Amino acid sequence: MKILISADMEGATGVTWPADVLPGTPQWERCRSLFTSDVNAAVLGFFDGGADEVLINEAHWTMRNLLLERLDERAEMLTGRHKSLSMVEGVQHGDVDGVAFVGYHTGAGAEGVLAHTYLANSITGVWLDGVRASEGLLNAHVVAEFGVPVVLVTGDDLTCEDALGYAPEAHKVAVKDHVSRYAAVCRTPARTAADIRAAAKAAASLAVRHEPVAGGPFTVELEFDAEHLAAAATVVPGAGRSGERKVAYTSETMYEAIRTFKAVTTIVSAAVEEQYG
Repeated sequence: MKILISADMEGATGVTWPADVLPGTPQWERCRSLFTSDVNAAVLGFFDGGADEVLINEAHWTMRNLLLERLDERAEMLTGRHKSLSMVEGVQHGDVDGVAFVGYHTGAGAEGVLAHTYLANSITGVWLDGVRASEGLLNAHVVAEFGVPVVLVTGDDLTCEDALGYAPEAHKVAVKDHVSRYAAVCRTPARTAADIRAAAKAAASLAVRHEPVAGGPFTVELEFDAEHLAAAATVVPGAGRSGERKVAYTSETMYEAIRTFKAVTTIVSAAVEEQYG
């Protein structure tokens, strides 16, 4: 049994504000340990549950945040940027039986600690076939296309609620309770590590590949906080204006949809100018 852990940081234990997750800040350096603790707890739990392999895909910002030297030696970690499937890189090779979303968060425009979708700001909403989409929902559709179930989700309490919509059978662990976008009631790392390990052990039984889900075509719509960002996004082939601050595109598969999404967000981030956005 092989498990892929997609590891994001905003939903990690103790993380509540931007400096906690921005590489290079003192708070980020401190929170790297908390993030690593969450991920390692999942690794331990999956091995407890019978996994033979666990691959961790770094999915936050520079994708160079986890402390490799503190991970269980049986695990392997894919670190660094510019990967074909970004947050779920590795699922496409046909040898993954289950995926875990560790440290996830809610989507742009929704309530939740550090809620966003791919870009920390600029994007105010994303919809997949008319349904407001978090990174979890988008990535769940990608892995389903490769016949791999989402078996574990960790993050704040609202992230766990969000996961009910895209991975109802998955085990869920809330490491903190949302108060505002920048505040939460946090459990201690000792407690969250125990909870995540137990949930991962139980989740291992759900790691069974199924027939690929071909649900396309998929229409993705993005809303931005400024009109010029929507204009910039139309540089991407197939992306057209659907409103004053919106663009939309349709892809035949989620593989194509998420790669186009990555292209749109890359172009948009490059179009942001200083404090004016």
